[in-house]
Amino acid sequence: MSINILSEQLASQIAAGEVVERPYSVVKELLENAIDAEAGAINIDIREGGRKSIQIADDGCGIPAAEIETAFLRHATSKLQTVDDLAAIRTLGFRGEALAAIASVSQVTIISRAQGDASGTRLTLEAGVKNGRETVGAPQGTVIAVENLFYNTPARLKFLKSQRTEKRLIDELVTRYALAYPHIRFRLTHNGRITFQSNGSGHVLDVLVEIYGPEIARQLLEIRDWRTRPEPAEGLEIEGESPITDHRLPITISGFIGPPSVHFARRDQIVLFVNGRWIKDGRLTYAVIQAYHTLLPQNRYPLGILFLELPPEDVDVNVHPTKTEVRFRGDKAPFGLVQRTVRETLVQDAPLSQMRTWPAGSQMETGAPGWGGEPDFASPPPQGELGLDWPDTAVPPPPGNDAKTAVPESQLPIMRLVGQVGGRYIITEGPDGLFLIDQHAAHYRVLYEQLQAQMAAGEAERHLLEGGTAVSLTADQSALLDQHQAQLTALGFTLEPFGPNTVMVRAVPVVTAGCDAAGLVTAVMLALERGRRLSPDELVESLLRTVGDTAAVAPDHSLTSDEMERLIHHLEQCRDPFTDPAGRPTFIYLSVAQLAREFGQI
Repeated sequence: MSINILSEQLASQIAAGEVVERPYSVVKELLENAIDAEAGAINIDIREGGRKSIQIADDGCGIPAAEIETAFLRHATSKLQTVDDLAAIRTLGFRGEALAAIASVSQVTIISRAQGDASGTRLTLEAGVKNGRETVGAPQGTVIAVENLFYNTPARLKFLKSQRTEKRLIDELVTRYALAYPHIRFRLTHNGRITFQSNGSGHVLDVLVEIYGPEIARQLLEIRDWRTRPEPAEGLEIEGESPITDHRLPITISGFIGPPSVHFARRDQIVLFVNGRWIKDGRLTYAVIQAYHTLLPQNRYPLGILFLELPPEDVDVNVHPTKTEVRFRGDKAPFGLVQRTVRETLVQDAPLSQMRTWPAGSQMETGAPGWGGEPDFASPPPQGELGLDWPDTAVPPPPGNDAKTAVPESQLPIMRLVGQVGGRYIITEGPDGLFLIDQHAAHYRVLYEQLQAQMAAGEAERHLLEGGTAVSLTADQSALLDQHQAQLTALGFTLEPFGPNTVMVRAVPVVTAGCDAAGLVTAVMLALERGRRLSPDELVESLLRTVGDTAAVAPDHSLTSDEMERLIHHLEQCRDPFTDPAGRPTFIYLSVAQLAREFGQI
């Protein structure tokens, strides 16, 4: 077969595939153009998921009549003049490919009037070829209607997703840009029905109310212009992460994050913007997730809306035709700052007043204290050994804190003990309501933080066992014990060989005094077996969780008033008292107003 040069029309259709993959792609390109045109209001109308028609109208600067045909030529743009401009892009669009790509695979009608022009221009194109132009009366701005997308490329049309999928993607896109540009009034309609609109007030929180509703919006924690700092905040340590390295990029971060009580089954509620551009970045998303380490249930993800601002020359947006990927100068530079910023906001700014809005026992996506099914709790300790006889001292401070802060200020309100229900929940009275404390989750959190603090200070304190306890091991477990003896010693265990595949337990961590020592060591050995592929830090984390979960008081064990008071006292002194290390809530809150609603009094 001979080599031929493709026709301009065919080349345009092939190139369009890089920019226009689906109706969502059309909406994205046209929406970004409208924002670049400094529109104050943008209306998006979609029919049949965008297959039949997509229309976007804005009141921006418009296109001059003499340039309207030029706008549909490939590589035609008003946003770049020189190569140097490409190194510091300040607009959402810049490639000059979108309109040409869209027009080549659809039927397009555009009406535009530029500022200062007496009239507008109406231009129609089919498969990229102009077939009509006329002067019309029109307000300032631009209206673009894209009809019968991919009508001339049936193979691409065949592989489009369902209307529901396209609608979901377009909804997501419009709401994301409404967050980034709250001063613009957005309105989105599907098949004539309004599905989203913002008021253009300039306040991100107003857009968040429209997207997530007032209940979630009022719980969000605001990040207020955190800037690059020379060192991490003193005493802050992100669990499971190596120390955060400093960087010199001038970055400012603002936005909103959800408290641990608000979480979702997917990570797509972590939304990132760089200089007003919505991006998708796996590392930055992971940084946000890691900031919630131990605060969320497994396989649940937080809500985060983060705006990163940095000099345009420090970020490369010319990475992919869809412009959703960027590269930073220094690559890893923003990761540590994002992680640190989110974590510090969680630790410092989680307001106690927000507990009054937490749903009690809700199974909703918005932060359900109940998540379907009970966790696999440890067996109860022997009768008379409740596992609550730990020393009555404050939880040690995290390493690096001054001794004056040894007793941290409690993040919980003063609670008055009322009693226990079901052998597993402690009832307390607090400001304007009741707290139901999960005794196992609360004790798990207390033991975990005590062990963690002791190990960070050097080595966990030990409780000597009178006479010792023999535990039988498999040959494989015996080998693992030899391999990880140092970690177990640091954790507070003293284990001595006692015949073939048997170990004598001479001491256990002091915080587990009263727990079944044999059961505790067996659980630790199982954790070592499961953690063969973990890094050393991950293995220590796994062991801390195993010891805390196993030694914590069982969920069906009656406690005395003194034991309940002591548990509440220690929970109040925890750094993260709201969830256990697995992310389950330690308590739920029932406000007086909620109770009144349940009784039909309001």
